[in-house]
Amino acid sequence: MKEVGAFEAKTKLAELLDLVEAGEEILVTRRGKPVARLVPADRAWTQERSLLAAEALRRHRSGVTLGGLKVKDLVNEGRR
Repeated sequence: MKEVGAFEAKTKLAELLDLVEAGEEILVTRRGKPVARLVPADRAWTQERSLLAAEALRRHRSGVTLGGLKVKDLVNEGRR
C-alpha cells in the first residue's frame, strides 16, 4: 500500500486516482498518522458488506466458550 502525506495527496490527486483506479490502495497521512485510505470504488466497504461480515463472525463464534473464564477477568488481566 502506497503512503502519501495530505499535502501531496492534495497536489497529486489526479495521479493518485489513476493508481487507485488501477487497483492500488493509498494511505493518506497527516503528520505521519493515518487519516484516510483511498480504495477502488468496487472494493469500498458498504453497509451490506458490513452486515454480511458481522453475520459471518456470529456464525463462526457459535459454540465457542471461554471454558469458565470471565470476560471481565481477561480484560483486567490485560491491564496489568
